[in-house]
Amino acid sequence: MASQQHLSTIKGAKVLMVGAGGIGCELLKTLALSGFQDIHIIDMDTIEVSNLNRQFLFRKSHVGQSKAKVARDAVLRFRPHVSITSYHANVKNQEFNVDFFKQFSVVLNGLDNLDARRHVNRLCLAAEIPLVESGTTGFLGQVTVHVKGKTECYECQPKPAPKTYPVCTITSTPSKFVHCIVWAKDLLFVKLFGDKNQENDLNVRSSDPASSSDHAEDVFELKKDETIEQYGRRVFDHVFGYNIEVALSNEDTWKNRNKPRPIYIRDILPEEPTNQNGNMDKICATDEQSLISAMTSIGMKNPQEIWSLMENSRIFTEAIVLFFTKRKKDVGNLSFDKDDQLAVEFVTAAANIRAASFGIPMHSLFESKGIAGNIVHAVATTNAIIAGLIVVEAIKVLQNDLNKYRMTYCLEHPSRKMLLMPVEPFEPNKSCYVCSETPLSLEINTSHAKLRDFVEKIVKAKLGMNFPLIMHGASLLYEVGDDLDEDMVANYAANLEKVLSELPSPVVSGTILSVEDLQQELSCSINIKHRDEFDEEKEPDGMVLSGWQQTTLEKGDSSKTSLGNGESTSKALPSTTDANKNDDADIVASGTKRKLEEASSGVDASSSANEANSLKKLEVLDDDNDLVVLDDDGDLVTNKKKRLQ
Repeated sequence: MASQQHLSTIKGAKVLMVGAGGIGCELLKTLALSGFQDIHIIDMDTIEVSNLNRQFLFRKSHVGQSKAKVARDAVLRFRPHVSITSYHANVKNQEFNVDFFKQFSVVLNGLDNLDARRHVNRLCLAAEIPLVESGTTGFLGQVTVHVKGKTECYECQPKPAPKTYPVCTITSTPSKFVHCIVWAKDLLFVKLFGDKNQENDLNVRSSDPASSSDHAEDVFELKKDETIEQYGRRVFDHVFGYNIEVALSNEDTWKNRNKPRPIYIRDILPEEPTNQNGNMDKICATDEQSLISAMTSIGMKNPQEIWSLMENSRIFTEAIVLFFTKRKKDVGNLSFDKDDQLAVEFVTAAANIRAASFGIPMHSLFESKGIAGNIVHAVATTNAIIAGLIVVEAIKVLQNDLNKYRMTYCLEHPSRKMLLMPVEPFEPNKSCYVCSETPLSLEINTSHAKLRDFVEKIVKAKLGMNFPLIMHGASLLYEVGDDLDEDMVANYAANLEKVLSELPSPVVSGTILSVEDLQQELSCSINIKHRDEFDEEKEPDGMVLSGWQQTTLEKGDSSKTSLGNGESTSKALPSTTDANKNDDADIVASGTKRKLEEASSGVDASSSANEANSLKKLEVLDDDNDLVVLDDDGDLVTNKKKRLQ
């Protein structure tokens, strides 16, 4: 039974929830039932059919509507006297600034990506408002508390970078099905239906001029005198036949590898496919994107069946026909979306054909969609448990009961007969550039790199700033804002295209740049160090930032390149583990291990190494997006951090 003091604290609190998805629905319900009277919700998403199996405030009739608004209306039906304000918007919008955050007693996160989490963390630090973070993935989950000056902030420990694969593995020597998925999703799909100017190795040429004469023109350009079917078969022959033959010509590559076999469509489908199921007219009668399906068009129904090589070939060519006939207006600016049925079908077929060529087992549409979209199936009860723990920690925060704060981990299997493992929070990391303002250092070729490279690859991609302001001493080099006049905008645009050493206030080795984000009220200093050369495979950005780091997800493999959130290059390809839109799953790893053998109250100080390792695997969990990666090295915790006294 809650005490009167608890009830008074709860009723007087003004709470901001960010995210109304898997955790958010459970959290809003629990807050309302716990007696909170003033709740605000921000969520930019709309309801999808796939949400309905775990986001229980939503119904089928709500599909397409705002999550925040529908969640509010659903809770008001059984708690009509609670004040709930919903915002169908992005939390990164300028209206949600520091002054907006200052009106709340506590902020509760149920977000779906690292970028937004970092943004909210910084606003909470600037507004000096406590933040309760959370996340789930399957049976695993965690809740952490972040209070400025008292506990570490969300960014005090490095977050994992999206796993990447070297371009040579993806384009030349795939050995796993995931390599084929990445090739189909990030190279072929984009080349056919997205930005055709993307640089990749799909349009390869033979070193023999005679043999490459038929491939002198751009294979991916539709000719005036050919049908879409002919175009699809020509693309098929190029990527699965000709390209493989060119690869086989380099005999050294295959000395210690199994050779792939070229696949030409005439050997699989002797004649151009015709629709024998009478479904094309039905497909063509609708303009609704979600109903356009190559499977339906050729009469296939089971997404869990592994298609034959012939069936994959038919899906491949049929998907191209449907994209260029029924979705022609989209062609040229498409990117892969796991909720786009036709895109998933195309990627599955393309990956399977490539897998067949390289002797890799093929996968079903269901399995391929999970790999391509980073889907980790949600467990609704985990969301409910985590939501309850968020409210428990929020009440502690509201009562300023620092000694009782806990980071709580929800485990899949009992450890010392416990499924919920509490751990005491840690003090702020003194080297954190976000909450401790520790200077960073950047190695960069100041004679070649442009200011645009610095802004895009460092300031935005790695430091997560949305509205950056960059100064060299008293000289303002770059600024973003709606209140800038045309001359200033033109001046900053011109600066972006200038080499660092040629800026009005030259940036050279030894320069200290001041970078700020006025919306986040975050500032940091970056020491510039000139460096002539960089390893294109290991350092594809052509610059190295120190003092800020993301953890590579595969240790000991120097050929893999970690990219910042949302960043991509032509030298290192984001794998299927990039931060794409997913459901109830995220990153479950951290490079800096917590000292878990120091027991918190309720946990025996003699906890075994296995328990410590079990908990360290749960370092960074997120609710609705990204990747699940378990740290399975089995090492004991080595980085000792001070616990709160």
